[in-house]
Amino acid sequence: MTLYEELVARGLVAQATNEEEISELINSGKAVFYIGFDPTADSLHIGHLMQLIIMRHLQRAGNKPIALLGGGTAMIGDPSGKTDMRKMMTVETIQHNADCFRKQMSKIVDFSEGNAIMVNNADWLLDLNYVEFLREVGVHFSVNRMLSAECFKSRLERGLSFLEFNYMLMQGYDYYVLNQEYGVNLQCGGDDQWSNILGGIDLIRRKTGKTVYGITFTLLLTSDGKKMGKTEKGAVWLDPEKTSPYDFYQYWRNVADADVINCLKLVTFLPLEEIKKYESLEGAELNSAKELLAYEVTKIVHGKEAADDALSAAKAIFSQGSTDSNMPETVLSTEELVDGEIAISDLLIKAGIVGSKGEARRLVDQGGISVNDEKVATVTVRFTDTQLSGDGIVVRKGKKVYHRIRLG
Repeated sequence: MTLYEELVARGLVAQATNEEEISELINSGKAVFYIGFDPTADSLHIGHLMQLIIMRHLQRAGNKPIALLGGGTAMIGDPSGKTDMRKMMTVETIQHNADCFRKQMSKIVDFSEGNAIMVNNADWLLDLNYVEFLREVGVHFSVNRMLSAECFKSRLERGLSFLEFNYMLMQGYDYYVLNQEYGVNLQCGGDDQWSNILGGIDLIRRKTGKTVYGITFTLLLTSDGKKMGKTEKGAVWLDPEKTSPYDFYQYWRNVADADVINCLKLVTFLPLEEIKKYESLEGAELNSAKELLAYEVTKIVHGKEAADDALSAAKAIFSQGSTDSNMPETVLSTEELVDGEIAISDLLIKAGIVGSKGEARRLVDQGGISVNDEKVATVTVRFTDTQLSGDGIVVRKGKKVYHRIRLG
């Protein structure tokens, strides 16, 4: 099976400008490809994981990846898939976020000399002369064609700023610069980037006569079409300080039965023959596939040691109600207690287990919260500084979410 055939078999490929030529390019290791990452937060999240997995697949076959950090385009914001305009960020914030991305990417993609590079489009976008840019780049873009693109269609009724309207031109210019400076011949991205990628390909053809290519990959969606990566606590981040390796492991361990096989194909490097063994499993038998998924993805993002720790903690908790040190933990100060006590609802909010007192009340009323293996009967229950001292208490939400809370 060739690399391209494997990508298709895994369900990774969404659209390609020329399947035959792209297949020949990447199978022979001759692609110099790039994927863009706009540094709009100080951590990548699992929505970015697909792009990093793709980079590693292609790199393993001898193709050269370029990670493009959007220090310039982040000053505008990509309207693709968005219903509202993004908030403007400072140059300092964007640079900080880009530095964080660089560190996280390096755990998955080999950036040693000659294997891959990172570049920042701020280097060529921030000093552009606007009139010159319009004459050299804007003249090649049709407004009618741009307005027919899906990334703009969804925004027209709500309102699309002229600032965002420039995004396609700037991304197209990125591809042009990377082609001229680094010989980039393939742009990759999520399927929501199709229109932007086509714009860059057309720009290069018009300005240089060269043929370059584009390919988009499947977005990480649940079986009912929702984007993966959201929990009650918010996004699932790749930064271990924002989402602990244990919580990261548990996210994948708790995916729906209908999603586990698809996730094994999309976000792990397990051979398809091995994954096939799990396809016929149903019900409780699927737990072994979920554990494998959680372990493999955690190992890719956080390393084998962190994956081993998360697996050990999960097994200990589920088999023994353990006090394992790898369990997620919240440490409170005495100042957060009132007269030496704290209500269960406040405790759940501070630990990030729920987002509001209303949610806490509903969970308690439904019998969904236990403390030290005893169900909390009413939302009026309070815990004292004595109970929270030492090892503290272990809060369980439902059957699978465990969290230790103690006084520091």
